[in-house]
Amino acid sequence: MAENERVYNIPLRDVKNISRSRRANYAVKIIRSFVSRHMKVPEENVWIDNRVNEEIWKRGIEKPPSKITVKVIKFEEEESAEVLMAD
Repeated sequence: MAENERVYNIPLRDVKNISRSRRANYAVKIIRSFVSRHMKVPEENVWIDNRVNEEIWKRGIEKPPSKITVKVIKFEEEESAEVLMAD
């Protein structure tokens, strides 16, 4: 199983242009599309870890972070990627 691992600092400043009641949900969509584009996997095959989701939602739906640092592992055989918190 060939794996490719990278650390990304994903900017989430575009969520400030979305209405306050949808910002955290949109931040998750931004992360999914960013990983899909940079790791060349389909968006439906991007798995986001629970710790990443908790970091986005820590201050509620209206105030997600402006950027987040994550570690992405790509699995070649399944054409999927896993998003984890960078330690």
